[in-house]
Amino acid sequence: MIFTEAIDLGLAAIVLGVAAWTVAVRDAFSAVVGYVAYGLLLAIVWVRLYAPDVALTEAAIGGGVTGVLLVTAAKRLAPLSQPVARPGSPLKAAAAVLSLLVAGLVAAAVLALPDPAPSLAPEADAALAATGLGNAVTAVLIAYRSFDTALEKVVLVLALVGVWSVAPDRFWGGRPVPLGPPAPDSALVFFARIVAPVGIVIGVQIFWVGANDPGGAFQGAAILAAMWMIAMMARLADPPRIGSGWLRLALIAGPAVFLLVGLAGPIAAGSFFAYPAGFAKPVILFIEAFMVLSIAVTLPLLVAGPPGGEAER
Repeated sequence: MIFTEAIDLGLAAIVLGVAAWTVAVRDAFSAVVGYVAYGLLLAIVWVRLYAPDVALTEAAIGGGVTGVLLVTAAKRLAPLSQPVARPGSPLKAAAAVLSLLVAGLVAAAVLALPDPAPSLAPEADAALAATGLGNAVTAVLIAYRSFDTALEKVVLVLALVGVWSVAPDRFWGGRPVPLGPPAPDSALVFFARIVAPVGIVIGVQIFWVGANDPGGAFQGAAILAAMWMIAMMARLADPPRIGSGWLRLALIAGPAVFLLVGLAGPIAAGSFFAYPAGFAKPVILFIEAFMVLSIAVTLPLLVAGPPGGEAER
């Protein structure tokens, strides 16, 4: 027990240290590296909290996709950056006091929770058998709060449309700027050829086992998205034209199928977003398969950014 507590305390100290360094460092690339390291450390923290589903999401999104997105953004913003006046000591002190106050209030709120903390876990477990699933997290996302989950995927698509909309009209329908250099290093190409096929298998496996074990659609799709980004950075694949019909169908497939199943709920099960008894699990897996497709396409295109070449007519 003492050994595990020492590990937890050490992990907490490292997380706080990396977070402080990420905020304090002035170089954008160094801050992004610190952010990625912070995300990977948080994934370990979630494992220690016995939340492997959250740990998988944190590692894939916080340490992977978001890191690549920030690296790309920093690279593109570097030529546009202008010297700015640094804040004075009073402003720094006020920001520090405000940050400490917020942190103290959050800590006080956590410590004030009753023991045991209020939870809907017993109710969720009691209704789990009706969904046919063995993973309560998947049940919460797709069955208990399905409307929220569907809206989250719609927001992803809208975010991508927002990114595309900043492109000049003459580029609309074209391709985003390639992620990798014109002549990528041979080591990167070799890495992409080796890792991408393995990552695809792992991503599909994590999606498939998510019905009964840690995993799920978002975690599996994030891994698939990372594999596509690696292939694009190695120039083994170019970003698709945003005007492609197949691309737009893939983007809306997940939210559209989710919504159609929800609309069929009153007929098949008596209420909106309800699943018919005895068929809930296959219906949920059907929805998640299309969600994987949409998420795996949306995330890399968010990283690739708006189209930057002439539209191909």
